[in-house]
Amino acid sequence: MWTAENRALYDRSTSRYPSDVTDEEWALIEPHLPPDRRDVLDAILYILTTGCQWRQLLKDFPSKSTVKRYLLDWDYDGVLARIYHVLYTAAREAAGRKPEPTLAIIDSQSVKTAENLWTGCGTQVRICLNYGSR
Repeated sequence: MWTAENRALYDRSTSRYPSDVTDEEWALIEPHLPPDRRDVLDAILYILTTGCQWRQLLKDFPSKSTVKRYLLDWDYDGVLARIYHVLYTAAREAAGRKPEPTLAIIDSQSVKTAENLWTGCGTQVRICLNYGSR
């Protein structure tokens, strides 16, 4: 439920765009990125939140080729996975939970429908499940 206290926490009226990272978020992310790349991260988040096409990236951001190159490089180098882990851990701790989950639930329907899994390096891993049929 939105309260005055909650609204203040999520207020982004001082940002250039609602998708821009806040100073608190940037403090967690900054150690994992090259220096002075907040503008690139803001551009990536703008693309992801608005769903706009790369060619329609606003002039306030670095060029689309620069932003796309950083996104691909950060994905390949595992930077995005590290940032996700840091933010995920911080969110769990803020909610009063342990940093890592202690339980996982996989239902049988999800397992049956998972034919292929792709690892981060692009190699295909096939899951073959035999449920007793011959």
